Amino acid sequence: MELLLNYTPLLLKGTVLTIAVGLTSLAISVVLGLLGAWGKLSRSPVAQGAAKTYTTIVRGIPDIVLMLLLFYGGQQIVNQIGDYFGWDYVEIDAFTAGVTTIGFIFGAYMTETFRGAYLAIPAGQIEAGMACGMSRWTVFRRIIWPQLVRYALPSFGNNWLVMIKTTALVSIIGLQDVVYLANAAGKSTRQPFTFLFGVLIIFLILTSISNAGLNWLERRYNIGHERN
Repeated sequence: MELLLNYTPLLLKGTVLTIAVGLTSLAISVVLGLLGAWGKLSRSPVAQGAAKTYTTIVRGIPDIVLMLLLFYGGQQIVNQIGDYFGWDYVEIDAFTAGVTTIGFIFGAYMTETFRGAYLAIPAGQIEAGMACGMSRWTVFRRIIWPQLVRYALPSFGNNWLVMIKTTALVSIIGLQDVVYLANAAGKSTRQPFTFLFGVLIIFLILTSISNAGLNWLERRYNIGHERN
């Protein structure tokens, strides 16, 4: 325990980076999820096909493979394109590669989350809003969005809890998150179990705080509604 206390500043630094990776990835996944849900619900065959292809690819490829493909292969492709157009060398840093990959992966899961939540909204409410003269934006803001959040929250919460644990993958591409730093400290002190146990505690704290926040959101958006 004393050893962990000595390395607390280092682990806290890694924890802050882990949280930054998680939140940035979450923002990317929400945007991709909303676009994917729109594509699957669209009447356009092209949009439907693109959304289905996206979710199929993500479900069929391991997360670690996508991470390595983007970090190494993506950089090579970008620079090959750059050579063709005469651009300067472009280096994709580990943070960008990490959050882009995790956001891309969980965007597919968020797609199904938002799609299912939208389908749970009674169609009659949307039709009634349009019949009352509301614009599409007003219908979305006043009718769709509040219910979309309420129906999506349980699945959204599960995705976030899995995502915060998935951030550990960024350590394999050299990003100095809490897992990377703990592993390095464990090797230098020859006490890897001590530091991995510390990481376990840190992730338990993060997920516990997340659970508390998600429960608060569920209570807030379920005001006036009976829980099933």
